[in-house]
Amino acid sequence: MPGRTADVERKTKETQIHVSIDLDGSGESDINTGIGFFDHMLAAVAKHGLFDLKIQAKGDLAIDPHHTVEDVGISVGRAIDKALGEKVGLARFGWAVVPMDEALILTAIDLSGRGLLCYEVGIEQEKIGALDTVLIAEFFESLARNAGMTLHLHKLSGEDPHHTAEAVFKSFAKALQAATRTSERITGVPSTKGVL
Repeated sequence: MPGRTADVERKTKETQIHVSIDLDGSGESDINTGIGFFDHMLAAVAKHGLFDLKIQAKGDLAIDPHHTVEDVGISVGRAIDKALGEKVGLARFGWAVVPMDEALILTAIDLSGRGLLCYEVGIEQEKIGALDTVLIAEFFESLARNAGMTLHLHKLSGEDPHHTAEAVFKSFAKALQAATRTSERITGVPSTKGVL
């Protein structure tokens, strides 16, 4: 289904965010949030989900990365929802189990229209680069809520914080890629209710 793209802008007293997404892209990204490790993880989502993703974010990083990470999550979630349009012919469900060396992460997604995060990923290290590891859950909660997505992220194994975090983002990318597929075999909206 061509044309599944969206642009979202969010401006507050704390952040200025612009997100552009193409769900049927080739994995290209141009990302600058001012938080290096976060940029690296978002680029991995684009690459492994085959989404074209542009994110430009300016936030009050001198205070804390929290507002920037949360507002990027809100904006990416809204962009996904907008790009999905009417959801006709949508696979709706997607899942992936992705390893990164000793780390193994399971992700399951339902593009149900109901935003919910179930996050069971323990990362003992407080920071990876400039990113507070507690903000990974914050990002996905904001994204899931604004995309209308039920999102489960579970750590099956993992000791190294970097490997664990990277497996989380890559697993999410592969699950979202599966959930956003379309098929001519799926008629209408994939719900017995007739609406998502």
